[in-house]
Amino acid sequence: MPNPVLHAVHVYPVKSLAGCAPGEVKVEPWGPAGDRRWMLVHPDGKVVTQRPQPNLAMARAEPLPDGGIRLSAPGRETLTVAVPEPAGTTCVEIWKDKVEAVEAAAGAHAWFSDYLGTEVRLVHLDDPSSRRAIDPDYAKPGETVSLADGYPLLVTTLASLDALNSLIAQGDHADEGPLPMSRFRPNAVVDGAAPWVEDGWKRIAIGEVSFRVAKPCGRCVVTTTDQRTAERGKEPLRTLARHRRSGDKLLFGQNLVPENTGTIRVGDPVEILE
Repeated sequence: MPNPVLHAVHVYPVKSLAGCAPGEVKVEPWGPAGDRRWMLVHPDGKVVTQRPQPNLAMARAEPLPDGGIRLSAPGRETLTVAVPEPAGTTCVEIWKDKVEAVEAAAGAHAWFSDYLGTEVRLVHLDDPSSRRAIDPDYAKPGETVSLADGYPLLVTTLASLDALNSLIAQGDHADEGPLPMSRFRPNAVVDGAAPWVEDGWKRIAIGEVSFRVAKPCGRCVVTTTDQRTAERGKEPLRTLARHRRSGDKLLFGQNLVPENTGTIRVGDPVEILE
């Protein structure tokens, strides 16, 4: 096998919206700079994701140099949203975590509410250094995360995707494959590794940054959503259930916690430290 390298980097400025693929990104203690610092919530403050709203896959947030975002979606005019002034925070809920965040301008609420056909609000995580702790079962004291599902970064490998697609081709929904990596919404994609070798990683280094491998990533219905059309199928969950089940979790990819800050770049070597 060739030496592993970083094949792609992905950043998702707004949780559950389409991401972007810069050639490089600064890794901060809580994840890639600008990754999932914004989130949609219901009027009661609970998170809104692609799980019940697959059309979010077709909405896009372009990161701006000042931390703001430019929104676009089918049938909608673009909207630029500035980072809100931290005059006061509101309590929102992402899974079991209650997090203090700052509401965006009212125009952003209206833009998304009109697009989804239900009332939602857009909020911004103003201080990722202190707002939300990583699950203490997998973290060291003081380690925090953005508005990602639970961990600062997600890494996947092209070889494992190829292996999964081969299994899908042998199953009863072969017509749905092969699936693209976008279904899994990773931050870092590695090329040159053997299929499923990431299951054994404990620590890795990508360019300037070393990472602790916290735990495998359990996958949900979002992976069955075509990120271009928002249409849903059965795969890859049907195949993961047959071949990649651990208890009640269907696994693909590994969750990472940075051990230092620095920049990772496409083409960087990936070193398996443990």
